[in-house]
Amino acid sequence: MLENVSFTNNQSGVRLDAALVAAFPATTKAFAREAVASGAVTVNGRLLPKGRRLAGGERIAVARLAEARDNTVAPNAAVDPHVIYADDALLGCDKPAGMPVQPLSHNETATLANGIVARYPECAPLGDRPLLAGAVHRIDADTSGLVLVARTAPAFAALRAQFAAQTVEKTYLALVEGHYTAGATLENDLAHDPSIPFCRMIDAHHNRLCESERRRLRPLHAVTRYEPVGHTRAGNEERTLLRITIFTGVTHQIRAQLALSGIHIVNDRLYGAFAVENQTGHCLHAFAAAFVHPVTGRSLRIETPLPDWARLKPAK
Repeated sequence: MLENVSFTNNQSGVRLDAALVAAFPATTKAFAREAVASGAVTVNGRLLPKGRRLAGGERIAVARLAEARDNTVAPNAAVDPHVIYADDALLGCDKPAGMPVQPLSHNETATLANGIVARYPECAPLGDRPLLAGAVHRIDADTSGLVLVARTAPAFAALRAQFAAQTVEKTYLALVEGHYTAGATLENDLAHDPSIPFCRMIDAHHNRLCESERRRLRPLHAVTRYEPVGHTRAGNEERTLLRITIFTGVTHQIRAQLALSGIHIVNDRLYGAFAVENQTGHCLHAFAAAFVHPVTGRSLRIETPLPDWARLKPAK
């Protein structure tokens, strides 16, 4: 971390953030922009936007600027990672709804990863990109349930390879609006359209994308199988508990595919469900994962406890 440093800019026409990276090669463009946005950088005593073009000769003062080596997960012992399985190679965590798996910035401290590195510091450097802290996959912040975390580099590589090969069987539970008695297998080519607010997925066929749009958005094939396993009511509203199995791992796969078929997960407002008063997250839970243990080579299945909303009488 660089603190209380200054330099004279000798380049004409360069952006402020680019000038910072040129002067301090150990930082990154993202950190330079972050420092400018936070007010930690002044140009001749004034605050300027990150994209301002400089004329040359300016005196630039930097109060605080992170370097690439600072891009790590900060430990936070106040975050409980809810470990339900642990051995020398991996952890299984039962993440609560409303908590992100990993931070988007080294300044964030309220994610599952922050709690993991506080208790298992060996996880901090693990991953094929920064801030993973050993997490070999992710689930949405508002989705609860199982997250697998590697404790060694070989375990991370082995588990990541299984996810990439789509050999990990992932089982979810979802409480949905309405009464359903029959299961189905859903197949869609999902893509994120950046023109839609938030990260909402669309179906390439349903939205009738042209070939150039398909090349730009690069849709991914998603397969989801669901079956009803219970029914309940909330006031006058009928609800169905679904057991869902997926092998693919497309962003928002279950949420998007169910919504595209007319089924809405309770409180998943992004995909068209009604809002539920005083509820954190939606009723989607990563219940279990079956895979090959990265060290023993034996089949392993890890299950989480059921969330309260899933404790229903099984369907007959």
